[in-house]
Amino acid sequence: RRHPARRSRCIVSCHAMSAPKPWTPQEVEDYLAKFKVQELLSEAVNDAVQAKAAEPLSHIADFLGKLAGADPLAVESVETKPIDGQKPGTSGLRKKTRVFMEGNYLHNFVQACFDTLYTEGVPVKGGTLVVSGDGRFYNSEAIQIILKMAAANGVARIWVGTDGLLSTPAVSAVIRSRGSGFVPFGGFILSASHNPGGIDEDFGIKFNMGNGGPAPEKVTDGIHKRTTEITSYKICRAFPHVKLDAPTKMQVGAVEVEVFDCTEDHLKVLKECFDFAQIKSFVQRKDFSMVYDSMNGVQGPYAKKVFCEELGLPASSLINADPKPDFGGAASPSHGHADPNLTHAVELIAKMGLDKKGNKISTPAPPPKFGAAADGDADRNMILGDQFFCTPSDSLAAIAANQEAIPYFKKGGGLKACARSMPTSCALDRVAQAKGIECFEVPTGWKFFGNLMDSGTAAFPKGKSYTPFLCGEESFGTGSNHVREKDGMWAVLAWLQILAAKNPDPSAPFVGVADVMQEHWATFGRNYYARYDFEGVDKASATKMMEEMSSKAGESGTEYEGGFKLQTLDVFSYTDPVDGSVSKNQGVRYVMSDGSRIVFRLSGTGVDGATVRLYLEKYEAPDGDLGQHAFDVIKPLAKIAMDVSKLTEYTGRTEPTVIT
Repeated sequence: RRHPARRSRCIVSCHAMSAPKPWTPQEVEDYLAKFKVQELLSEAVNDAVQAKAAEPLSHIADFLGKLAGADPLAVESVETKPIDGQKPGTSGLRKKTRVFMEGNYLHNFVQACFDTLYTEGVPVKGGTLVVSGDGRFYNSEAIQIILKMAAANGVARIWVGTDGLLSTPAVSAVIRSRGSGFVPFGGFILSASHNPGGIDEDFGIKFNMGNGGPAPEKVTDGIHKRTTEITSYKICRAFPHVKLDAPTKMQVGAVEVEVFDCTEDHLKVLKECFDFAQIKSFVQRKDFSMVYDSMNGVQGPYAKKVFCEELGLPASSLINADPKPDFGGAASPSHGHADPNLTHAVELIAKMGLDKKGNKISTPAPPPKFGAAADGDADRNMILGDQFFCTPSDSLAAIAANQEAIPYFKKGGGLKACARSMPTSCALDRVAQAKGIECFEVPTGWKFFGNLMDSGTAAFPKGKSYTPFLCGEESFGTGSNHVREKDGMWAVLAWLQILAAKNPDPSAPFVGVADVMQEHWATFGRNYYARYDFEGVDKASATKMMEEMSSKAGESGTEYEGGFKLQTLDVFSYTDPVDGSVSKNQGVRYVMSDGSRIVFRLSGTGVDGATVRLYLEKYEAPDGDLGQHAFDVIKPLAKIAMDVSKLTEYTGRTEPTVIT
């Protein structure tokens, strides 16, 4: 596509040859916008590309001709064929962007979703649907396609965030609280989360249900099955292009599309969880400073709204706060990898006085007192103090230990239950045991927290209620039952609320993140923890490796170098306490007699090959050595893990791609 300014100059010069008074560039732009010329041409070109038209110019001309004067709600049934590999993982369907752009790939999956929802009795026809994404490349084009398909499938109202943006937790907030609440039957989230964005990088899509949470396995299995047998999809080709750059309502026959401020609903929910006045007073202290890295993902508008407009922090507190389709691309410090960890949040880590291994480094100026980051779709978070990295497992445990500072928990009579994903460290368990709070260990995937969050609601009215509820994952995800997704902004505000409670006297020495954690370890002990990711390995080989380890389940008593003794070796299985459903084969666990753990999983969210995730954990009691570097402490366990798994033999890898 040519740049608008160059296109304008071209048209102006052509007009000048035939008219005494040429249009100004702005008049040309206004004219093109009025008749949606650019949008329609873009759709025509995209349609030609998807069809791989032998004569693209003729195809484009035919496409535009059919649109002219056509009924915008005329439903066309387009013949298609099943496409392999459309099985959603733990966070939806993720592939390379070019795969989604080719042929009917996106159309097939979206129609399979609608068909499955019909089968499940979801009120699609006449219902309300949310559609938005994290702003990565192809986000806007995909939204327009889904709008046309939603209209064809009988959806009456479609809600879209401004610029096509909604963070993943914001989608959940919109479903649950916009209008009278629980109006939509669900929503499409266009995101590949923390995966890189760009035409040569990754794209993704997932469906969230009417409770605001990810579709359960029953539904995702049904979607996958439908993708293997689909023969046609429905679309209203003449449905008009919807401008997304400002709040508006557009009525097309019986279908209404509303574009709304992408931040308003999530902000409303967050204000119900926290004392913004107390946090604002705290962050205005002269001895407080912070930096927040949106990593050029969707969180930018939310960061500006919350931190600058609501809490009064200067704009200089934010970095990478403008969403970009490639999250900054290869030229950015993160290389376009909007993943909030020590490896990828390079700019933030340096400002906070740390290197990628969490070691302290010198800085030109004193580091800020508090630092945090979000990933591409803003459901993940990283918490930092002045030259201090707080692991996600420790962050979750600290929030549980300081739950009295969180107004949302207070309103509900205190924290009733908490949960962690199986690979997450057992630090949370120790807090729960000390405070008499029920604690659950669930498989990886936020959807496994969903039933616990919905306990005691209309979905499960007869069972026990576990809310207010706190949960988290080692993969930088933290949240509560205020929405049904992990929520990066919620976690950051929770920490600011805790720090505000720890610092009631502005004249007293500042209590920072490191101080909170050192007090925590002195009370509960420390779970030294690290995760090794071996990315892009051969899936078949990695699967064989997992199968060999699984075949040894039940073994015990083996003694390893370093004084470790195997207590149990099992394959994790989970029985949901709310609905009784069972999830098997959720990872291999080596548990040592001293409580140390080695855990292996194959990730379901990768695009290229498979990712072997290795989790390592060693517990140190409160009277032990609490000041060591985690990466050093777990090295003996890493050696054992490499040996028992034969990882190098199966994958050829001797070192992890990323350590967090």
